[in-house]
Amino acid sequence: VAEGEPGEGREPFELPRFWDALGQTFQVTSQEATKLSLAFSRPPLPSAEDCRKLSEDVQNAILAVATVYYWLPKGQGTTLRKMVRDATTEVVEGMIQLTDTILNASEESLSQEQLISTGGVWEACEQVSNLPRDNQAAVVSALAACLGVVKDAVEEMEHALVEGQDPYGDIMEDEELGFRGNRDTYWSEADRQLLSSCMGLMKASKACLKKVLAAVKTHGKADSPEQIAQLDDLADIANEISPSVDELALSMYPPVNPLAVRLNAAKLASVLKKVLEIAKASHVCPPSEEGWVQFLTGAVDHNMNKVKNFTQGQL
Repeated sequence: VAEGEPGEGREPFELPRFWDALGQTFQVTSQEATKLSLAFSRPPLPSAEDCRKLSEDVQNAILAVATVYYWLPKGQGTTLRKMVRDATTEVVEGMIQLTDTILNASEESLSQEQLISTGGVWEACEQVSNLPRDNQAAVVSALAACLGVVKDAVEEMEHALVEGQDPYGDIMEDEELGFRGNRDTYWSEADRQLLSSCMGLMKASKACLKKVLAAVKTHGKADSPEQIAQLDDLADIANEISPSVDELALSMYPPVNPLAVRLNAAKLASVLKKVLEIAKASHVCPPSEEGWVQFLTGAVDHNMNKVKNFTQGQL
């Protein structure tokens, strides 16, 4: 499941039929987990014949889950497929863990570990009801997750940059370092000027994800292969924003190396410009949305130019 590729089915693929079948196989797997766990919850242990029947039923349930997952062609969207694959993998891994727990149990009564493993399979199987139903919903969910991570990074950096605050105050005691006046733990005035432009780029990242997310919610469609592919392209490039924001944020902590900051800022700016280009060229960006694309492109350039000016002397 984790490595395999889907077979492009010969029959016409129907998304509603797929979801019905996947929901049913997840439900059956959940029931089989319960049966298996109950059989080994108290003495006497099941007979060899019962064990064979139980293991056969578990195996069939898991094979059914994997088979239905394989129905979902790539053409329905790689973002959607990844989310369904992750959910399917979790169900299979949950069942492996439950089986292992039962096989390795030393006593004949229900252990805490067995209860937790059974609950783990139930939880994994329930996930099917929360999965996005098409690639547009999958990309909305992926973009919202990226936005959440970037928001946290921006808030953390804003908090650290509060005037006069020691960025390491929460993790280092004075006694440990002795004299605190060294540049390794404080920002100079020049550092702060450079970092305010970097904050501008980080805020542009947040604004960019917010706007793209709203555009995909409003205008995104998953009716044609072209629309589905455009949404995947957006999700793929948006996935690069959060790691690029993190790298920039890490390089902003003292002692500041202006060249490292410049390099990470340039990387982030390049990712943001790409996101905006891909959004502008896609169906999620009708003429009514072009204003913010232009505005944010300008904001990225403006902040990047300021970073370049502040670091010019370092080259």
